[in-house]
Amino acid sequence: MEIEGKVHRLFEQSGTFKNEFRKLGYEAFDYDIRDEFGETDYVTDLFREIANGYAGQESLFDRLTADDLVIAFFPCIYFTTMRQFDFTFMRNGTQDRTLAQRIDYALDSLEKRTLFHGFLYKLLGVCEKRKLRLIIENPATAPNYLITGKNFPPPTFIDKNRMERGDYFKKPTAYWFFNCEPTHGFSRQNDKVQKIVHKCEGSKGDGLCSTERSMISPDYARNWICDFVLGKDQHLEASLFDEV
Repeated sequence: MEIEGKVHRLFEQSGTFKNEFRKLGYEAFDYDIRDEFGETDYVTDLFREIANGYAGQESLFDRLTADDLVIAFFPCIYFTTMRQFDFTFMRNGTQDRTLAQRIDYALDSLEKRTLFHGFLYKLLGVCEKRKLRLIIENPATAPNYLITGKNFPPPTFIDKNRMERGDYFKKPTAYWFFNCEPTHGFSRQNDKVQKIVHKCEGSKGDGLCSTERSMISPDYARNWICDFVLGKDQHLEASLFDEV
């Protein structure tokens, strides 16, 4: 993929992907409502920006062009496997609640999931209207509301084991490419120790994911960019890689 413009990372504040893009010579920026790492270039309410952009009102999308690339780590908190237990009354921490309380909790979760589902479609809609190249990331662990639930177009591909590209988590991850096509490389790098985070929903608000569980290693970011976005042969040290 040729990127003649800039790379805009939505719902991302760690600087991990941004800094790897910059090392490769691209202008890249992080957008998020938080700035815990001091890496967020634009602190903004992205849901408001998406809603405004879809409605044709002033938004950050006015600054983007077809030469740019938008990569969105869209909040997955209401689409994941664990959130499906909200609707079966089997969610941890709710066992002591009455049936009426569990029903209220399920209805609240349903309303919020629908809200975030709508924002996801609006993000796709505003990028389609402006012919912006868009990549969306979300977990692919089954059962999954978006994928196995068939509530969104099928992902372009699923990276089934991120540790093979040097990440800390196996965590199968789905990627959707719109108005662009992925390249296909495989930078195998099995040199990380797997992290286990049992309590992954430590967020403090709707749409905010657990910081530790969502972290990605710089190695994975670089390998992902080179394999799927740039189609770049890295020629890295052979000691870091398994034979393919």
